[in-house]
Amino acid sequence: MPSPQTTQCDPRPTIRDALPQDLPAIVAIYNDSIPGRMATADLEPVSVESRLQWFHNHDPRHHPIWVATIQQQISAWISIQPFYGRPAYRHTAEVSLYVSPTHRRMGIAGKLLTRIIKRCPELGISTLLSFVFAHNQPSIRLNEKFGFKQWGRLPGVAELDRIERDLLILGRRVDG
Repeated sequence: MPSPQTTQCDPRPTIRDALPQDLPAIVAIYNDSIPGRMATADLEPVSVESRLQWFHNHDPRHHPIWVATIQQQISAWISIQPFYGRPAYRHTAEVSLYVSPTHRRMGIAGKLLTRIIKRCPELGISTLLSFVFAHNQPSIRLNEKFGFKQWGRLPGVAELDRIERDLLILGRRVDG
């Protein structure tokens, strides 16, 4: 009989820096989000090759990519990247978070967000931004649970399957 501490509802992921060999799994998780039209503005799957530069642009000391693994299988990933590319924004980062379909609603996203928020001061980040489609209520609720507030709304800026969608800018300050 399994222990209540090891049930599927209470995953114990290991979170670590992403390695180059993790990129196929990272891309697969991202591509799994495309058909739902909730989490990305990409309309077709991306290739591992097309994401190589993105991967190498992340510096683990300032803008990491972390993966969550369960039983050595990558179940989710989170990254932060510079916002807007200008020096005055160097302490602001955009956060991206994707969870594999088989590991959603298990608390992994919350564990990744908790870690990134805790680590922001040592990464030199004082403001986190999350860009979320207004119809993606699960992501909005998750971000709000972690202190993000709506800082902006871009009406009708995305078109998904001939439907215009609003993009929300959610943000939060991170205490040092």
